[in-house]
Amino acid sequence: MSSPHDNVAHASRYWPWVLVRALVAAVIAVIITFSADHSTALGFVSFGALAAASGAVLVLASALALGDGVVRWCLLAQGAIGIVLGAVALVFPSAGLGFLLLLIGAWAVLTGFLELYSGLRSRGRLDSSKDWLFVGGLTVVFAIVVLLVPADYNQPFAGPDGVDRALTASIILVGLLGAYSAVLGVFLVIAGLSLKWARRAVAASAAESGNQSW
Repeated sequence: MSSPHDNVAHASRYWPWVLVRALVAAVIAVIITFSADHSTALGFVSFGALAAASGAVLVLASALALGDGVVRWCLLAQGAIGIVLGAVALVFPSAGLGFLLLLIGAWAVLTGFLELYSGLRSRGRLDSSKDWLFVGGLTVVFAIVVLLVPADYNQPFAGPDGVDRALTASIILVGLLGAYSAVLGVFLVIAGLSLKWARRAVAASAAESGNQSW
């Protein structure tokens, strides 16, 4: 078990990075939500930006805000995977829907399980453990859903205006990516602010205890 001082130190260093990660997810969610064209090309760009930017944030957070240990290296590996796979998506935006499904699925499986492990490893020692468990679980569920999307899915339908349209795999995939990014962004904002406020609460409690001891 970590001491209150350890948790305060962790929270004071780590919470800004949580909010930066939330901002990245929120921007991707907004871009997808307000885009009328949920094409494979948008999927490559959106996923590439999300994975690479979030990975860079995790690498910096691991190096600057976490003490040496297994969790630090897990998050560092998670960030490196995001940077590499995100860069692949941005470099090859015309590789096809099947490749995009595989890329997103691989990223979500690898990073999701790494974040789950970080949460389990630090449970009872760091305040961020519950946040890592939630985000890791969310990402693994996202991976499962993505890998269940058939690459050749194409369902024609008539819109309310009588115009024939089609629900395709790319529309579903980009929509799922937008929904995942939105949930992730909202949760990380709450998690980051909770860490910030927890730090202040513990510090205030420690100060009060110190005053009473006199």
